[in-house]
Amino acid sequence: MILLALPALAACGSDRDITLRSFQSGSGGPEEFAVLPNKPLEQPQSYNALPAPTPGGSNRTDLTPNADAVAALGGRPSALQPSGIPASEGGLVTYAARNGTDPAIRQTLAQEDEAFRRRQSFLTKFRLFQVDRYYQAYRGQTLDSQATAARWRRAGAPTPTAPPASR
Repeated sequence: MILLALPALAACGSDRDITLRSFQSGSGGPEEFAVLPNKPLEQPQSYNALPAPTPGGSNRTDLTPNADAVAALGGRPSALQPSGIPASEGGLVTYAARNGTDPAIRQTLAQEDEAFRRRQSFLTKFRLFQVDRYYQAYRGQTLDSQATAARWRRAGAPTPTAPPASR
């Protein structure tokens, strides 16, 4: 009885891994994809004209490959910065918000997803092998793109092409 009760008590702890993902290499070596090169440091023209630091924001030495590519091709890199809702999408946003919107939807979804992951990860503490259970846990919430496209095609709706079904 005691041997059966110990795993049950261990599962009650709040330090359980609820990520459902397993990306551990097991080699003990460094993670080569975690290191990113930065742009070279530059001395500013004036130290008084430096922008205020933004915690969690971007840095002047951060790489911006998309903006660099747009500039190299003669475009405006500033067009990549989000600046509100484009005029071309105003009608879509108005239609989607016709029944009202919930300003706290992101927090609500984050709380619901955390509760879902806690339920799905109940037995992850006792696994013998590191297994990525993410796709298995969310399988019931995944849209079958091939079946959905076929259903809309049968209804006569124009549908874009979809990637081939994975086998």
